[in-house]
Amino acid sequence: MEQDLTETTIASATHYQGTILTLRKDQVRMPNGRITVREVVEHSDSVCMVPLDADGNVLLVRQYRKPTESALLEVPAGGIEKGETPEDAAMRELQEEVSHVAGTLTPLTGFWLAPGWCDEYMYAFLATDLRPSDLEQDFDEMVETRRVPLAETLQLMEQGVIQDAKSIASLLQAMRIVGVTGAG
Repeated sequence: MEQDLTETTIASATHYQGTILTLRKDQVRMPNGRITVREVVEHSDSVCMVPLDADGNVLLVRQYRKPTESALLEVPAGGIEKGETPEDAAMRELQEEVSHVAGTLTPLTGFWLAPGWCDEYMYAFLATDLRPSDLEQDFDEMVETRRVPLAETLQLMEQGVIQDAKSIASLLQAMRIVGVTGAG
């Protein structure tokens, strides 16, 4: 029988509210009765996509990420805007980041990005039957598109070229669904 691990919020206070996130501190009572504090970053849910072309190439994006002080090679991703479904957000982000739309959008998986301190949930999709469809990039993003054979992405993960969790999780899931094994 599983133990109830629910923590009851006793008090909650917002300490920062920005454009894309809010930081709050919750005072909680643990199941054993102890009182402690949890810091929580509130962030809207998001999507990531593995856009796979007819030749077996995935369209990755390379962009600078300030927290890492480096440019990362990633699957396209972005936030779900108010009133959007995850599917709608995935199609919009595909257009903004890699200038394509998908004829077929297949759910891969979903996951909490950093459940120890953030409430952001990400939906991952396989995007196929791609066709060009340009949508202006967000004004605060500079993104380069790179076509990479899906089979080579495992090697890029092993080499530390692809480093972020959303890309690793969604690419591995896409490889499993499509039946592609990594290049040796």
